[in-house]
Amino acid sequence: MDINQIISSLEAKHPGEKEYLQAVREVLISVADVYNQHPEFEKAKIIERMVEPDRILTFRVTWVDDRGEVQTNLGYRVQFNKAIGPYKGGIRFHASVNLSILKFLGFEQTFKNALTTLPMGGAKGGSDFSPRGKSDAEIMRFCQAFILELWKNLGPDRDVPAGDIGVGAREVGYMYGMYKKLVDEHTGTFTGKGLDFGGSRIRPEATGFGALYFVDNMLKMKGDDLKGKTVAISGFGNVAWGAALKATELGAKVVTISGPDGYIYDPDGICGEKIDTMLELRASGEDIVEPYVEKYPNAQFFPGKKPWEQKVDIACPCATQNELNGEDAKQLIANNVQMVAEVSNMGCTPEAIDAFIESRTTYAPGKAVNAGGVATSGLEMSQNAMHIQWSAEEVDEKLHFIMDSIHEQCVKYGTEPDGYINYMKGANIAGFMKVAHAMMAQGIL
Repeated sequence: MDINQIISSLEAKHPGEKEYLQAVREVLISVADVYNQHPEFEKAKIIERMVEPDRILTFRVTWVDDRGEVQTNLGYRVQFNKAIGPYKGGIRFHASVNLSILKFLGFEQTFKNALTTLPMGGAKGGSDFSPRGKSDAEIMRFCQAFILELWKNLGPDRDVPAGDIGVGAREVGYMYGMYKKLVDEHTGTFTGKGLDFGGSRIRPEATGFGALYFVDNMLKMKGDDLKGKTVAISGFGNVAWGAALKATELGAKVVTISGPDGYIYDPDGICGEKIDTMLELRASGEDIVEPYVEKYPNAQFFPGKKPWEQKVDIACPCATQNELNGEDAKQLIANNVQMVAEVSNMGCTPEAIDAFIESRTTYAPGKAVNAGGVATSGLEMSQNAMHIQWSAEEVDEKLHFIMDSIHEQCVKYGTEPDGYINYMKGANIAGFMKVAHAMMAQGIL
């Protein structure tokens, strides 16, 4: 496999799609050796087929705001790969959404879903609509207009969306309500639904919970655990919330959270009522940092900076892609960070990842670390199909087992001759091999 030739071809076809091209390059570099051991993959052009989505749906979303003015946004659904199951992936509402970001997310989702061992293909969707500052009525009208354009392409065995940045239980509820009205059926077509109409317990916390189960497994490989460890977290959404809850429960101290304008360092630890405060501020639409520091005077706010400058044992980027760069990585390494676990999708830049691997710092990628969210979505699909609802304890037990299994796969494929576990390589190879074998078995499609 000539990686540079494949990337050059993609760059010519998809100029400017930097996030998508970055994600593809990372996977191709990781799987090159194992791919070259399978000439049947080359003959079937598995890579060339795998890096292009099955289809991309682009549509206009027109809605009316509270002032009676007509607004227009762009909507997308990237159905990337369904070799191992129906398309599965979140919907993101944010002003930054574009096709490159959604293609990168759909590509990553394909391998992430494969790692869970559940029968789910990869997809992603969204719009450049931002819920921030909008009324509930405006958000409802937008969600209904969005689904009015997309509904014919969805279904419990076809394409099952979920939430993502800007899309929580409220938005999923509005979209699912419109979908249900249009198809006149009550099916498990969306995940992340409310508990009253088919949702799964612990789904909002699942990404953060699963991430800390994965981190705990990484520490166990070193004969260690989370007790007494300090953890830096970025963001303050559901993912950061779940990570902070579980880290605290497992004995660690979370000392940072961040917003778009900077980060908070709290040496006393962000736990208990402080996490509740974080959620209340987020729900109110307020910026979190100033009110938090006012309420907890021992905390400090660092405007325009990122939490990776703090000396901690574990760093967990939880906000968005490429939030931790090469300079941040050098600072963490200089501070003797024990491990870095991406909880956001592609949270580290290639320069940061290279620095971690070169220094033999334990680093794990988002497609493995944050798979707990989609794994629990898969469990929600199972509950919907069986018309049952498991307890929080049952879901958490299944989530824990899945994260243990993902860690085992990463160790199997990522352990290098010197004993260093290259989790990025392990995750990419494990996910790739499952999808590749499924594609081979199903013929040239």
